Amino acid sequence: MIHRKLFEKLKVHIPKKEFSIVTGARQTGKSTILRQLETYCRQNNIPVVFLNIEYKSILAELNENPLNTLKFLPDTDKRVVALVDEVQYLDDPSNFLKLLYDEHVDKIKVMATGSSAFYIERRFKDSLAGRKKLFHLPTCTFDEYLELNGKSDLLEEKNHLIANSGSKSTLIDYLQIEWEFYMIFGGYPAIITEPDTEGKIDRLKEIRDSFVKRDILESGVSNEAAFYKLFRILASQSGSLVNVNELASTLRIKNDTVTSYLWIMEKCFHIKLIKPFYRNLRKELIKMPKVYMLDTGLRNCLLNNYQPIAQRADRGGLWENTVFRILADKYSLDTIHFWRTSAGNEIDFVLPDIDEPIAIEAKYDKHMLKPSKYKLFTQAYPELPLSFMSAHPFDERFFQRIENPGYDLATGQ
Repeated sequence: MIHRKLFEKLKVHIPKKEFSIVTGARQTGKSTILRQLETYCRQNNIPVVFLNIEYKSILAELNENPLNTLKFLPDTDKRVVALVDEVQYLDDPSNFLKLLYDEHVDKIKVMATGSSAFYIERRFKDSLAGRKKLFHLPTCTFDEYLELNGKSDLLEEKNHLIANSGSKSTLIDYLQIEWEFYMIFGGYPAIITEPDTEGKIDRLKEIRDSFVKRDILESGVSNEAAFYKLFRILASQSGSLVNVNELASTLRIKNDTVTSYLWIMEKCFHIKLIKPFYRNLRKELIKMPKVYMLDTGLRNCLLNNYQPIAQRADRGGLWENTVFRILADKYSLDTIHFWRTSAGNEIDFVLPDIDEPIAIEAKYDKHMLKPSKYKLFTQAYPELPLSFMSAHPFDERFFQRIENPGYDLATGQ
């Protein structure tokens, strides 16, 4: 059985007093990870019960009184792990968790999933401060992609290349093929395990049309057509500034509506709006955020473009979005910023608040990189070393650059 990386973090959190809440987009594998936790608990003699509140009978019981949860617990003196799938469907999930924690934390450890932060944030009327820990399950990383695809030999080779600088590999061409597939079709588990290309495309369309539509309906969006058009525009402009005025004009809807739709997309983990980094307010303050898709497969589905990387006119934008996901997986979404001056000078990614602050410029082709172009930034911020990340030409050092974004492509350090 293959476990996502988050499984280990959740496993370690089982004995903790706080409740565990797993959020993420639909179809990222949250229910699967709960089932794996159930198996782990049973194998280790940890009392456990699985409550899927999509079942109306269970939902009615828990809505009537959160303490009805205790009826489902096995008869034991030990603290029971209650795995609650789709907690956002409760009438008042905040009160449900708060009451169980405050009254019976010695008897029950709740580990719950919610389809998106939108539902949880809207329905969590109490902050639950000190009572919960949030865990985010994104679509799969490249390592998880290789594992789910049954390519453990390539994962071993990738890790060998990272650990042994200067090594050559007879499998580098195969790693490149898988990396490019990952960029094109993304990291949704059901897409990864689908064996043929047409099947992958069909499943991506299902996520786009069925599961995103559920987000739309349950978010109370009134203009579904405008929402979808905005989604496609953002996919085509990933890595660009988000101008609400222009978007509203293009879609012929109000600015507030665009802002609301952006908020919903972000809370449903489809996009991320990253904020500018600045120290000189007059010259550097660009109020508009930049947008990135959180899964490149969904991005390409919205654009209806599944062409090989070498044939794509948008390969630069796709690569930049991929670098964004690499950084988000390695650090966190909220650590990533960009730098842009009023004169138009720009650095794609600035991470000033991590342990070893860095700045990164992403260019698909190494030969497009011109370090001298970025002197304004490097002179202004010598404490933020600038690195470059490219995908072409693809070689054995590629995965060292991915593993260590501070690796300076220009100098080979």
